[in-house]
Amino acid sequence: MKTTCSIILSGLLLILFFQSCKSGSSDSDAIATDSLTISQGEISFNKNCSGCHNFRQDGIGPQLSGLTEEVSPSWIHHFIENPQKMIDTGDARATALFKKYHTTMPSFAAQPVEEIDAIIAFLNTHKSKDKKAEDANDNSLKNPIPDSIQYSGLVVNIKAITRFPASSDSGKTPLARITKLDYQPKTKDLFVLDLRGKLYKMVNDQPVEYMDMHKLQPKFINEPGLATGFGSFAFHPDFAKNGLLYTTHTEPAKTATPDFGFADSIKQTLQWVLTEWKTGKPGTVPFAGTGRELLRISMVEGIHGVQEIVFNPQAKPGSSDYGLLYIGIGDGGAVEAGYPFLAHDPAKPWGSVFRIDPAGRNSAKGKYGIPAQNPFVKNHSANALGEIYAYGFRNPHRITWTSSGLILVSNVGHGNIESVNLLEPGHDYGWPIREGKFVVNPSGNLNKIYSLPADDSSYHITYPIAEYDHDEGKAVTGGYEYTGKNIPALKGKFIFGDIPSGRLFFINMADIKQGKQAVIKEWKISIDGATETFSHIYNKGRVDMHFGKDADGELYILTKLDGKMYKLVGAATK
Repeated sequence: MKTTCSIILSGLLLILFFQSCKSGSSDSDAIATDSLTISQGEISFNKNCSGCHNFRQDGIGPQLSGLTEEVSPSWIHHFIENPQKMIDTGDARATALFKKYHTTMPSFAAQPVEEIDAIIAFLNTHKSKDKKAEDANDNSLKNPIPDSIQYSGLVVNIKAITRFPASSDSGKTPLARITKLDYQPKTKDLFVLDLRGKLYKMVNDQPVEYMDMHKLQPKFINEPGLATGFGSFAFHPDFAKNGLLYTTHTEPAKTATPDFGFADSIKQTLQWVLTEWKTGKPGTVPFAGTGRELLRISMVEGIHGVQEIVFNPQAKPGSSDYGLLYIGIGDGGAVEAGYPFLAHDPAKPWGSVFRIDPAGRNSAKGKYGIPAQNPFVKNHSANALGEIYAYGFRNPHRITWTSSGLILVSNVGHGNIESVNLLEPGHDYGWPIREGKFVVNPSGNLNKIYSLPADDSSYHITYPIAEYDHDEGKAVTGGYEYTGKNIPALKGKFIFGDIPSGRLFFINMADIKQGKQAVIKEWKISIDGATETFSHIYNKGRVDMHFGKDADGELYILTKLDGKMYKLVGAATK
């Protein structure tokens, strides 16, 4: 089944509205109850939907227990087949969804009816949860950050460079899951990654296939979607001489014995694999060489994986950080799935930033090295992992260096807070007992957050240097200090934004201080002289925006919805 969880996500998000209005027939007699159909539905759900949904509590999508008691299966079918038509015809539920989530699911008229029927049959086995009435005087924060992000007046001219080959089935959106742009040291050649399995080299502003993970890794999968697939890449700073390139990708659960795993009683959805590739011809296109597995880690769900690997671009040969690989490891959905003990623990890898030496061999299995200067190498706790540089993240999906040597991590939040964090060795960034600068109950309702306690300093948690709540956006994408020469108006600014909405933000570099929060400002774009927002350009659809930076410090924007690559080329203040 080729459907990603986003297909079912938009269709099944309806429960949030349905539970409030209680309208529509459940039509339960139309749902299959035989064990074969239910089993097939469970397989499809785990493969395609579990990254967004569970039966415990809301996550990326709503928890789905009791869905078939509230929603008509035929309505779901019609919505999946043509959601835009239902919005256009004024269907109350479809319209409410659009207003709530500001995005429209693509049409899946060709999706086999039997597949959806099987999923609905499986969902029907999960009846309504017993829910205690919530206290109207509950002290959770309804609007954690009341102040809204203000428009700065900054308008940046962007130029469309190219469009990447569609990697979706039958032209479904997003057309190309382009998420990372980086460059090869020495030559400065640009490369762009598509999560569905391709790494492209830019030649005369056009993408040329450099790596195909489907061919290089027979067990490669890019389901259930979201951030699964070809996760990240990083050229060794001396690639021109040693031919070493590093990648991360996903494989099915239990493909091989992981370096980091958990008890068999805990659900396992997939494994992330870090590979070292070596080529004898660094200038050859496409890539030709051999791979060596460095690390394999199991994940509870298909979300929050190993989306970032990167070398310090400022480290010079002979310096202590030269050739050390930083690895952003998410919590793998463990907290949402009911296993918060897997995160927020320096004895476990989930929700941390690793720093390893690929050329070393002193790790547990001798496949890489653990730098002696890492903060937990000589930690008082014998169980602490020497690989960990810092921990307490939900999804540290981008790691970047400023010109002054600061390391910034963009951390995707859960139900309320998106944040940018100043990374320091050994620090605890709080998840899942904190989301941004707010309290979370990791065993309770993760969508509720609370004010910090009076004794908060005793927890020794490091808080973001910038954050925004879900009134402003849903998932932060970082983010670079502008260090180019072509746009003086961007000097001294850290540029970042929001993945789904495409909103564009910055903070002033002078305001970045640990223990303080910088003021976030919004900026807009100009295309062919017209001031615009990505939300307007894409008719309020999910933009899926990411940033990139070239060797000269100039910035780029990637939009997965249509597979386009833009370059920032000028700016003015209006």
